[in-house]
Amino acid sequence: MATDDKINETSAVPLTTDAAGAAAGSAEAQPTGGTQEAKSRFNSALDEAKAGAQALRGEASTKAQAYKEQAAAKGSEYAEQAKAKGSEYAEQAKAKGGELAVEGKHKASEALTSLSRVVAENAAKIDDSFGPKYGDHARNAARGLQDAATHIDSKSYDELGGEAREFVRQNPGLSVGIAAVGGYVLARLFRR
Repeated sequence: MATDDKINETSAVPLTTDAAGAAAGSAEAQPTGGTQEAKSRFNSALDEAKAGAQALRGEASTKAQAYKEQAAAKGSEYAEQAKAKGSEYAEQAKAKGGELAVEGKHKASEALTSLSRVVAENAAKIDDSFGPKYGDHARNAARGLQDAATHIDSKSYDELGGEAREFVRQNPGLSVGIAAVGGYVLARLFRR
């Protein structure tokens, strides 16, 4: 029996053929149906993996949405708490600011009153040193300072603020000048 060695194109297993050309392959040769079955199994496993990945993606998307909603709810809750605390602190600051404003108003009134006393006490010395005309000016200044102190004491903080705004509206140039001089004096005081 004469045999020719050939390699099947679908498998790498060497086949032997007899004189009639019939395939007389070895026992390890696989039929072409096995390759199709392997391809089919591979494709079904691939489809199964794709379906699993799609299911995981859907589950992850659902969980991510739930976490996002949870985070938004917590964020809203924290924002509401912050707003409540912020308004509480704002009320406290407003109350404390009002107390400090009243205290500052009272101290300014006391300072003007004491300055008025000092000027009035020195009016006699001014009379002796510079003449009665300048002494009268000092007494008028002392009365003006005392009137200003009384005015500050008698008005509320809001009324004083309204009067200051009205003064600025009526005398804008003078207001800017007073602010500039006051700023200059404060800068000189705090520079040292």
